[in-house]
Amino acid sequence: MLVPVLACVATIALAQPATAQTQSFPAKPIRLIAPFAAGGALDLIARGVAIKMSESMDQSVLVENRAGASGAIGSEAVARSAPDGYTILLGATTTHGINPVLNPRGISYDPVKDFTPISLIATIPHVFVVNPSLPVSTLQEFVTLAKSGRPMAYGSAGNGSPHHLAAELFKSMAGIEAVHVPYKGSGPALTDLIGGQLQFVSVELTAAEPHIKSGKLKALALASAKRLPGVDIPTAAEQGFPGWEVTSWYAILGPAGMSEAVTNKLSAEVAKSLAAPDLRDRLKGLGATPVGSTPAELGAHILAELARWAKVVKTAGIKPEQ
Repeated sequence: MLVPVLACVATIALAQPATAQTQSFPAKPIRLIAPFAAGGALDLIARGVAIKMSESMDQSVLVENRAGASGAIGSEAVARSAPDGYTILLGATTTHGINPVLNPRGISYDPVKDFTPISLIATIPHVFVVNPSLPVSTLQEFVTLAKSGRPMAYGSAGNGSPHHLAAELFKSMAGIEAVHVPYKGSGPALTDLIGGQLQFVSVELTAAEPHIKSGKLKALALASAKRLPGVDIPTAAEQGFPGWEVTSWYAILGPAGMSEAVTNKLSAEVAKSLAAPDLRDRLKGLGATPVGSTPAELGAHILAELARWAKVVKTAGIKPEQ
């Protein structure tokens, strides 16, 4: 009976390092890659989450900005990292919803196969805004005006941006025509909308809210499933356009091949962080709704987003910029 006993001891010995590693995780600082420049919504969300996770795990979570190529550079860096949980990504609609279907040859990662979903963090809904001089107060009135033959133009933060695809989705649902005017960012597009050079823009509520409150822009609808607490803007669904739901979402992912134990540990830490009142207030201050999810729920969310935006890109015939 000596051989089986030795075999059993050997098996236990081999298992111990992996178990010890999981139990001690994290044993060193974690890098949270923010694939866009410092100062934007994604960067601010990343830093808020990193602070709370650092406190909870008693180990530093360091935000590293790796901007470029619409988030592709930072995303690729994480996809090529060791799957040990020490390099993770704050991905978003652009990196894991739009770019992979709009410009699959322009990125060197697979948004599904190259990543381990950890947790959805937050969402920021789009809002449909028009110049106040436009004689409309509802989406239905806007569609009627657009179908009357009045020329319509809308702006976006660039070809293939969430703003571009959101407007194209609404156009296809409403059966209207409008000329797309791409800008280098949503700020210049909103400036021209305020100036009357454009008729409408679909943009994150965070960016439009100051102009709505000042009366420089008129909000017709939120592109969310439900109204937001404290925001007096009806949803598109309430006005006869169910399905026009467009949110900029933010989620934490790791490289493919992470262990289930480390993945679940990180997901639980994210959930704990999102339950903290100060982080929730910080996210709400950015116009974001804290969400949280299981790894499986995030994986399903990404698949649904990829399918939805692929359909929009195909229907609108949108091509990546050369």
